[in-house]
Amino acid sequence: MKKYLIAGLLVAGMVSPAFAAEFFVAQSASTHKCSVTAKKPDGKAMMLVDTYKSKPAAMKAMKGMAECKA
Repeated sequence: MKKYLIAGLLVAGMVSPAFAAEFFVAQSASTHKCSVTAKKPDGKAMMLVDTYKSKPAAMKAMKGMAECKA
């Protein structure tokens, strides 16, 4: 029983980082306006500015970025 519990905890520990959410601050290539998105920008229409662990952190950082003031 103990070895099943340990095996289950190890599997859960390996899988949990895959569920970590990331939020991206992206800048439009045409309008140069920034936005926060959960999907990684493609690098053509939207350019990646930075990556954050939470949406509120990304929103706060976006307001202070020089690239996003255009």
